Amino acid sequence: MPEHGLSLTLERLRGFEFNTTFDWDVEPLLLDEPEPIGKGKGPNAARLVGAAVGNCLSASLLFCLEKAKQQVKALKTEVTGTLVRNERKRLRLGRFDVRITIDIDTSEPARVTRCIELFEDYCVVTASVRKGVDVSVVVTDAQGTELYRSEE
Repeated sequence: MPEHGLSLTLERLRGFEFNTTFDWDVEPLLLDEPEPIGKGKGPNAARLVGAAVGNCLSASLLFCLEKAKQQVKALKTEVTGTLVRNERKRLRLGRFDVRITIDIDTSEPARVTRCIELFEDYCVVTASVRKGVDVSVVVTDAQGTELYRSEE
């Protein structure tokens, strides 16, 4: 695995429910599709991408503010996603609108301004989503025989 890599495993439980385990010592996460496809027992992939964008931006801003010794009393992030149809009429993530609200005590507003100017550039997920991320796909059967490999 690359130096700053990540690893996770999804295992189908039933229907469209997948148990997701991570390469950290954290509880597994149940993923599911909304009705009528799934039962909506957990977030689906599109919601996870939105959560990842919002979390990454929030963490980047918080990290900068704390490093600048600014007292953040509260931080709330709201993410709204839009689904659009592509030329083949397939649903795609069209955009995310993110609103971050901070409650901060500061006697040095220039430090807050500096963080607001910088934080987006340090958000790994948002920068990656904005540029597009290469994804390779391989499908094998239970015996390991390759059935499909993406062209990328």
